[in-house]
Amino acid sequence: MELLNKYLSGILMPAFLITLGIYFALKLKFFYIFHPIKTIKAMLKNQKQGFKALCVALAGTLGIGNIVGVASAICMGGAGSVFWMWISAICAMSLKYAEVYLAMKFRKERDGKFFGGAPHYIRDGLKGKFGTKIAYALSCIFAILCVINSLTTGNLVQINSVSTLTSFSPLMFGVIFSALALIVILGGIKRISKLTSILIPFLSITYILICLFVILGNIEKVPMVFTMIFRDAFSLKCATGGFCGYGIAYTIRYGIARGVISNEAGCGTAPCAHASSDCNSFHGQSCLGIFEVFIDTILLCTLTAFVVLLAEPTNSSPMNLILSAFERYMGAFGARLITILCVLFAFATVICQFFYGIESIKFISKKRYSNAVYTIIFCLVTVIGAIIPMSLMWQISDLVIAIMTILNLVCLFLLRKDINYR
Repeated sequence: MELLNKYLSGILMPAFLITLGIYFALKLKFFYIFHPIKTIKAMLKNQKQGFKALCVALAGTLGIGNIVGVASAICMGGAGSVFWMWISAICAMSLKYAEVYLAMKFRKERDGKFFGGAPHYIRDGLKGKFGTKIAYALSCIFAILCVINSLTTGNLVQINSVSTLTSFSPLMFGVIFSALALIVILGGIKRISKLTSILIPFLSITYILICLFVILGNIEKVPMVFTMIFRDAFSLKCATGGFCGYGIAYTIRYGIARGVISNEAGCGTAPCAHASSDCNSFHGQSCLGIFEVFIDTILLCTLTAFVVLLAEPTNSSPMNLILSAFERYMGAFGARLITILCVLFAFATVICQFFYGIESIKFISKKRYSNAVYTIIFCLVTVIGAIIPMSLMWQISDLVIAIMTILNLVCLFLLRKDINYR
């Protein structure tokens, strides 16, 4: 699996993300960079209808990817991984716009509620190019990958990362976490969106404030951190022995892989949340998608990276690295506060990813028992995730996301004529 990830996550996915990210940015004429005021106005005009959908999408992206994922990238790829997270985010903004736009354009309405996402625009958008059967097969493949992703990245990785942070045993923590998640997810998208619209703004603002507290308290070291990031981004420290450039490849791989896990842009999951919005403006909701990437990666991931790098990271586990970084500057209170935030972020992500998974199940199968079976499996996986080794989960997550992203990006390119920036 590591070898497969090396080529998919380390070569193909970064190449696709950067190339198509630049392509769509050019197609969209970089409007979100050259016309930020108009972009903000489009978001604000769409705020009332699109806010809850945005919060659901942010619930699926904010959390362990921003915290543990960033620490993991720094541990494996060095400080330079942060630079490649920024690059992936800049490219991802145009990709997020494109996939949200398509999700809005090809969404469906049932009983006064909207639904849609990548499987829908793959099926309905590509049937004119490849025929109904091939388009449907590709959409089902993506939906299956989305289900797997909801169980791995969206569930196993989340619960595994926080299962040892409390005084409960991992098994007991998993049972309690699963039971609470079940209470929320049985309420459907209405209860999920209501909870996330309260939880996500509170968690995000709290996390931003404590990160700023640490960074501003060590403002004299910030130039050193920038130097580390840009120096290591193009480091040839692994050139010894003939492996020239291996250090760069390693840094790019983990920077972009963790960046994608964090903001999910390009992999086709978040459009499912945006498609549920009551907003009638495709452009306005897609601009919220751009804002989603900015908040997730440019802001929160950067703040996390700076706190970790200011603490001069060691070869500790990612979670221990995070806790020790905040404890160094805020004492035991800082570590406890981050623990609470991590658990709540993980909870928000899990219930959002359940929504993505159940929508994919509904796309694949129209039988009612399929939803019940998936719900049971999802809750069992939550318990199992609390007690199994984490390293394998990161590898599975990287692999699934790489395949999803490549498939989705190819579809975005094929449907490029359906995307507008107005």
